[in-house]
This record gives sequence, structure tokens and C-alpha cells, in this order.
Amino acid sequence: MNLRYFKHLCKLSLLTGVPFFLVPWTLAQSGTLAPSPGTPDTAEVVRAIENHDQTQAKDLERYHALRHYEVEYRGFFKHIAAKMDVDLEYDATSGKNFQIVSQSGSHTLCEKVLKRALDSERDAFLDRGAHALSPANYKFQLIGNEVLEGRPSYVLQVEPVSGSPYLYRGKIWVDAADGAVSRMEVQPAKNPSFWISQTLIHQSNSRIGGFWFPQQVQSETKVRIGGKAVMTIDYGSYRILQSQSPQSVSEGDTEFAKETLRAAVR
Repeated sequence: MNLRYFKHLCKLSLLTGVPFFLVPWTLAQSGTLAPSPGTPDTAEVVRAIENHDQTQAKDLERYHALRHYEVEYRGFFKHIAAKMDVDLEYDATSGKNFQIVSQSGSHTLCEKVLKRALDSERDAFLDRGAHALSPANYKFQLIGNEVLEGRPSYVLQVEPVSGSPYLYRGKIWVDAADGAVSRMEVQPAKNPSFWISQTLIHQSNSRIGGFWFPQQVQSETKVRIGGKAVMTIDYGSYRILQSQSPQSVSEGDTEFAKETLRAAVR
């Protein structure tokens, strides 16, 4: 997940007089069970995450999606909002190409927040290691098991090893069979502004055609002087353009994945 757009929201506050900050709209209620006997340890789950991410990066060649971006600020004296529909073409060799289909609302929000979020995501593709979910960037702790959308999952607490504004802390849910992150409820590792009192980010991912993709990111930011900023990204439907089916992801589950699935459903 790319957190760089938070930085642009803070810059925007200097232009509009509105201190911005993003946080997820809600946190899941606690339904997490403590790890049971037979559950893999933290290191095994982290290796499964890394294996999944490496496999998907290798096997996912091309896809298309139509996204909807929306940002809104409500304060004591100001209410501004903007929307943008964006066509995305992904190619593993060239990266992400964004084409703005339509936009409406605040020109400042469109230019200084939404368009810069697209630029940041494009740049982040070239430097994925700097914000990857790996031991190089995070400390992990397995805290329990849970079932999401009928699929057994492991719940981990993650803490960044540095104060980089592009990292985060909080909880992630890892699909037991695939090793993919299916849900995140986190906040930035570093508060981007004194004017921000709290930020929470909620992201949900789904399995489509053997691959895992973001479905929605919703964040809500509360500011110290009052008011709230909310950003929502709906990732829409995906059209996967593959020369061959992703057997290594959808069919060729590793022995670890099979064992963790059996352990989770006991």
C-alpha cells in the first residue's frame, strides 16, 4: 500500500488553509482468536507473505482496471470535495499507466491530492523494496486466527523499523492458503503534521483469477482544530490480460500453504 498521498494532503493544507489528514473510516471489531496449537509461527507466515508477493510479481503480466477516487473535507467553515475516475493499464515491464477519464469538484483537490496520488503510485512501482511488507521494513508478531470471507487467515501486528512516512503500523490479515494480505487496518508510522490528531487506514483485498488485488482503501483524518478529511479509492473490476493462467498462484499451492490451511480450520 502506498502512503505517499498523505504527504500531499499535508502540503495541500498550506494552500487551502485546511489541515488535512487521512484515516480509515472504521476498525474491525475484535473477533480474533489467539493462535492455536498447530498454527505456524510468525517467521513462517512472514515467509509465506514474501513468497506470495514474489510469485505474483513474477506471474502477473498485465491487467486493466477502472478506479474511482473521492476525497472530502468537512470543517467548521469549509466543505470541499473532489472526484476522479481513472483508467489503469498495468504492464509488468513498463509499470502503471493512468488515464484520467473524468474529474469534478474542487480543482485544488484534484490537482494537489488526487493527481499527485497517481504520480506517487507510479513512482512507488519503481521502488517497491522501500515500502515492501518484509523484515527489512517491519517487525511482525502473530496474534491470532480469523476467518474472512470464508477463508482462514492469520492476524499479525506489524511495526515499522524506521520512521519513514511511507511505512505504517497496525494489523494485517494474511490468507492461510495463499499467503496474501487480505485486509489491513493501520496508521502511518510517522504523523505527517502537527495539525493531524489521528489517522487510520482500512484496506480490503480480494482474490481474482488466482491473483490478489486491492478492492477498496478508505481513510479518515481528524485534525486538531476540528473537521475531518475522508479519502476513498474504489478499485473497481479487474480485467486480467495473461498469456497463460497463473498456476503457481491459483493451483500450485506450496506445501506450506496446505499445512497452514489445515491448521487454521481445526
